[in-house]
Amino acid sequence: MTPPGCQVLIVEDDPELRHMMVQMLALEGFEPESAGDGLEALQMLRAPGPHPHVIVLDMMMPRMDGWEFCREQRRDPTLAHIPVVVLSAAPREWLQIPAAAVLSKPFDYDRLLAAIRINC
Repeated sequence: MTPPGCQVLIVEDDPELRHMMVQMLALEGFEPESAGDGLEALQMLRAPGPHPHVIVLDMMMPRMDGWEFCREQRRDPTLAHIPVVVLSAAPREWLQIPAAAVLSKPFDYDRLLAAIRINC
């Protein structure tokens, strides 16, 4: 069951995958927003308004990748508490970052939903 009002920020550079995840999460009762890379995500997070309950983060992106995004997020006390679910084609490379969950691409729909629900 999805907690009411659970906001999720999807950070993914593939527009088709990003759109599909937004649609999927909306159908499950989440309130998804999306960003095309880490820089856009940080700009959204630093804008006035509520923060998401969880961030779903692709690691390999242009302009600002997942590593740099995580460093910036952890340095900002207003954002550091937000759990991150990492999605990566090479998940073993990302095990050393502080993440709520690390899932490999292509991701398992049920595992992604479970990882998000645990953090909402």
